[in-house]
Amino acid sequence: MVAVAWLTGCATITPGECKSAYETGFRDALYGLQRQDDIWVPLCEKQGARLDLADYGRGWQEGKYERDRRTVHGGVD
Repeated sequence: MVAVAWLTGCATITPGECKSAYETGFRDALYGLQRQDDIWVPLCEKQGARLDLADYGRGWQEGKYERDRRTVHGGVD
């Protein structure tokens, strides 16, 4: 719920931010969010940009690995 409020509040997203799909996915996962592509895609489309879902997915997966690694070692939560 917080993620939805946060992301919809970012309606001022730029096309350049949509192009950095890997970083966006990595950040989402590092924050402990589930995949947010269903939120990012329409936001990017409103800006005339396209979110590369494959890059987003790779970034999210690697961000999840990093979050899990940090959590296991007591760093995040």
